[in-house]
Amino acid sequence: MQLLTVAGDDDATAARRNELIDQIVARRPVPEAVERAMRTVARDQHLPGLDPSRAYADEAVSIKDNPAGPLPLSLASVPSIVAMMLDQLDARHSDSVLEVGAGTGYNAALLAEIVGPDGQVVTVDIEPDMALHARTALDKTGYTHVEVIERDGLEGAPEHAPYDRMIATVGIWDIPRAWWAQLRDGGRLVLPFRWRGQTRSVSLVRDGDSLVSDGMELCGFVPIIGQDGERCADLADGTIRVHYDRDQAVDRDLLSGVFSGPPAEVWAEARVGGQEPFDGIWLRATVFDDTVCRLEVTEEALDTGVRRPAIPVRSPALVVGESLAYLILRREDADPERTYRLGAAGYGPDASDLARRLVEHIDGWGADRDAVPTMTVIPASAALDGLPPGHGIAKKETAVVLSY
Repeated sequence: MQLLTVAGDDDATAARRNELIDQIVARRPVPEAVERAMRTVARDQHLPGLDPSRAYADEAVSIKDNPAGPLPLSLASVPSIVAMMLDQLDARHSDSVLEVGAGTGYNAALLAEIVGPDGQVVTVDIEPDMALHARTALDKTGYTHVEVIERDGLEGAPEHAPYDRMIATVGIWDIPRAWWAQLRDGGRLVLPFRWRGQTRSVSLVRDGDSLVSDGMELCGFVPIIGQDGERCADLADGTIRVHYDRDQAVDRDLLSGVFSGPPAEVWAEARVGGQEPFDGIWLRATVFDDTVCRLEVTEEALDTGVRRPAIPVRSPALVVGESLAYLILRREDADPERTYRLGAAGYGPDASDLARRLVEHIDGWGADRDAVPTMTVIPASAALDGLPPGHGIAKKETAVVLSY
């Protein structure tokens, strides 16, 4: 595609933007409308004061700190994740689009380019200063027709509904009932959906009273304000944490002494290369097992001898009663293509059984690594008749069924 420049660009800034987009589309091709929008909209003008070399790096940028916690209140998303989600959204010329999470206004500007002057883009943000930031940047860059609303995103924007497309740029634990009424039948919803400790960008299509997925991609987003479906159990003097959902039977008192003994290690047949992703294990496990959680192990715990998880800050774990098991790996040089063997470390009275159970999920994934389940979402009050067979997860306003 031809190199594009925009008002306010110098040659170096334009080159940085186009080089970034070249890198993104080389890794993952996207629709021409998405690529053209990303070459047209100046991300640096939505991040004033930031050096263009950082504005056009493929990384998130914190734009509002959270004094009450470690995660920022708002982030400018990683550009490659932005491209991936816009690909999932598949917005078309003249579509009406609602965005939840205005942030810098950059994503709304991209959407405005994609839907064109005959389309409609509405973006909402609960933070007054973020709504103002988005409005200011959109006005400055020529997108005055984008509607910016300061509001709780869980309410949507019914005054401009119905929408052909809806997209959330904050982590969503449950799909608000208000959104259903604002999405056209056949319309598409893309959101960073959170369940069992993981976050996936899920693309869902409305079919009457159901939302049915046609794609899932790994991602990470700041959680939306106002949903409290996730819980955390501090173990080992707070050096280990189990993150779980409100419907799961996790009892921190039962787990208080779980790390007092040595682990039981069970090894899977599955192996991975140094750069090969294995997050699909987590996804697959949630389709069959109601005990999947996220384990976070700090350096302090590792220093005391706790077995290192595959990824210390976020590894899948199974938690049952007084026992848990989590994903581990070890280096093996026998196979130059796949140098790490995957396994499970179990603690507690049922350590070995739980570790073997996790290994079954690992080897199930290893046998079909590209398989992606289908997610069907219905309102919690809806009848379950006609749903596909699969594993059900009860949230507050919805029920989720996962199946292969």
